Amino acid sequence: MPRPTAAQLAYGSATVIVSTIAMLLLSQTSTGLGVAVISAAALALGLLVALTVPVPKRRGRHAARTGAGAPAAEATPEPRTASAEHPVHH
Repeated sequence: MPRPTAAQLAYGSATVIVSTIAMLLLSQTSTGLGVAVISAAALALGLLVALTVPVPKRRGRHAARTGAGAPAAEATPEPRTASAEHPVHH
């Protein structure tokens, strides 16, 4: 499973916090069970939001072959010179 992006973490966390506060204020619950149910619902909603945030797509044909941790400079091929294409054999 790929690692979550910063946007997914931010949106999911914000959703959990805002929805928990909103549901607690609207329901005016004071029991432990009510708080637990609201917290679980907010966590599920935050998870749903985090998983549905669009993930940026890679561009180019070389991007598909590079790993997530590999810098882009390693994925680009070195420029070929005429001597590399046609070696001289004596």
